[in-house]
Amino acid sequence: MQMKALLESVCLFSFLFSAVLAGRPGKIYGVNLGSWLVLENWMLPEEWTAMGGQVCADCTTCISTEFAFAHAYPATVDSKFAKHWDTWFTQDHVKQLKEAGINTVRVPLGYWIVEALVNRPVEAYPRGGLAYLRRGLQWLQEAGIQAILDHHALPGVQTPGQMFTGDCTNDVQFYTPYNYHRALVWTAVMTALSHLDSAFNSVFAIEAVNEPIMDASKTPGYGDFQKNFVQTVRAVELILGIASPIDTTLSLNVSTSPTNFTAALTFASNLPIFSFEVQAALAEAAPILIDIGVEFGLQATLTSTPFHSKRDSLTTNFMDINWQYNNPANPADAAIGPQTYDNHLYYSFGGVADANPTAYLTSICNLTRIQADAALGDSPLWFGEWGLSTQFNATDAFLRQWADAQKLMYSQGAGWIFWNFKTEISALTNGSALARQWSYLEGLEMGFLTKDPSQYNDPNVCAPYHASAR
Repeated sequence: MQMKALLESVCLFSFLFSAVLAGRPGKIYGVNLGSWLVLENWMLPEEWTAMGGQVCADCTTCISTEFAFAHAYPATVDSKFAKHWDTWFTQDHVKQLKEAGINTVRVPLGYWIVEALVNRPVEAYPRGGLAYLRRGLQWLQEAGIQAILDHHALPGVQTPGQMFTGDCTNDVQFYTPYNYHRALVWTAVMTALSHLDSAFNSVFAIEAVNEPIMDASKTPGYGDFQKNFVQTVRAVELILGIASPIDTTLSLNVSTSPTNFTAALTFASNLPIFSFEVQAALAEAAPILIDIGVEFGLQATLTSTPFHSKRDSLTTNFMDINWQYNNPANPADAAIGPQTYDNHLYYSFGGVADANPTAYLTSICNLTRIQADAALGDSPLWFGEWGLSTQFNATDAFLRQWADAQKLMYSQGAGWIFWNFKTEISALTNGSALARQWSYLEGLEMGFLTKDPSQYNDPNVCAPYHASAR
């Protein structure tokens, strides 16, 4: 059968979808591990400047990102970031999150976590992050906290002028065949590790692209990339013996040919059932995984023993269709097996509601994003980033209401993931002024967020603001 016809097949979809949902919490109560493996200096300005970085109004003009830092300090970048990775997120933080009832973390990652994908010396990033990711995921697994691997900073940069892309630049190059390819290789590597490396057992989902450009007319080929992303995940899983609507016979063909996973990956890269883009990604991922196996003692898993995943399919995750405008591609069209959708909502950046408490609460308490997405097939939806920041001087009393109202509305979908688990408290952040609106752990201490994330300070916070009540 041809790929198009196979992808249209839905005969196994309901089975696969129900089978995998056990890996996703019934309701997500989560936090982001921001500024850990993709550093954003606004969250830790004192540490950043002590490392040798700079803080400037226009992040394109100074040493404001990992890319700029690596170019400025090539001899010391790896050691300086190793210290940061070792201290920004620790096992004690995992303990605090567990005690706070958090069941999910979203882990922002740069493409450079797979070091072979970095085009040096044109591109430069700190090396060694994968070891810290593996350690952190093991801590989370031991605590019973699930993880989403979020491709937060894409090769070539997916959004202009943002620190979260790892290279604050207006020269956006992600939406090109070369960088789509690198992102698919990253996807193949992360999918394989999630199934074969026991350190990744806490991972249940991979997010394709964090916050692409909102204007879809500026993201050529993004719809095709979405389909290739899903096909890459499912292709790796098919090689591992996980049934897929792509082709139920391929697992037999593979299992009776090569004798180990990386050989099977190379074998599958020549099968015409996969698109050219997926074939190329599988082929390039194989030697990268061999090198990772040598580095972390996974040779037996990747190259020596019979291979089969004992896990169900991973959930593929995209920013929802309503993230973009100007005729965006619908990620629901790319779905093969379990898929979820992500939306981010920050009132403090403007354009959502007038800058006053009544307008904020009226807006959030009448939120219709979950319903709008579901009408287009983008369901289940979670809110992967939100916070307590405002455009006005918010009182403690309002922040308690603001936290309750957002949690209440986001929980109507698949759940929520707060940005961020913590921020720096220092002279450069005016003490706790930053943390009171951006740090989950600080919000708990100050009583804005409840000790049980499923509970509220005031469960009726939205009652006066519902459209029917006005």
